[in-house]
Amino acid sequence: MENDRPRHNKNDDQPDDTKHVQGIRRGRYIEITSLIYNITEVVVSLTAGFATGSSALVSWGVDSIVESNSAAFMIWRLHGEEKGISDREVRKRKKIALSVLSAAFTIAVLFICYEAISKFISQETASMSWWGIGILLVSLVINPILAWGKYHYGKKTDSPSLKYDAIDTMICEYQTIVVLIGIGLVQWQGWWWADPVAALLIVPYVAWEAYEAGRDAWAVDIDQNEVGVEN
Repeated sequence: MENDRPRHNKNDDQPDDTKHVQGIRRGRYIEITSLIYNITEVVVSLTAGFATGSSALVSWGVDSIVESNSAAFMIWRLHGEEKGISDREVRKRKKIALSVLSAAFTIAVLFICYEAISKFISQETASMSWWGIGILLVSLVINPILAWGKYHYGKKTDSPSLKYDAIDTMICEYQTIVVLIGIGLVQWQGWWWADPVAALLIVPYVAWEAYEAGRDAWAVDIDQNEVGVEN
């Protein structure tokens, strides 16, 4: 099992503890940037989605809410590690964060399914939203940059949490592509059903995240090192 402990390198001029803390701090800055951008995604996509009746945009915005929560909890956890809190407190924070995220992902799944099924029943065609398309296109550029930063500092500090979050961010990139394709098919092919289908294609990922977060939260023993779960 990997952990977030610094490794000694005799060739480094700086003490390992100092370099580790610096890496954690920079990783936290990346997460802060991610949080700010995710909030922008939420505001723009939900506003555009509800205004145009796009299930795909609304679902993407709901997922961005969960991603914002994930970034916020990562900031909380990394800040504690940066300040040198005890291993027990780190595990406590992890258990709380994973439990909240599991609940949030579950609620997101239910909402996305409800929104998509409602659109199938009404057969309502979503309107064009240049604001919605704009935020999706910007995300295609921003997400890989954020993912690279998270993975870079996750690898530098030997932190599986940051590396996992980097993978999570790249999965969001694929979701963005799916939503763009769905909106494009609605607007240029007239396929009204492509919008709710694009929304439903997000569900398996969100449901899996809910399961994984809940499973990992259950596995964390606050008073002992968790077994078989990455930090």
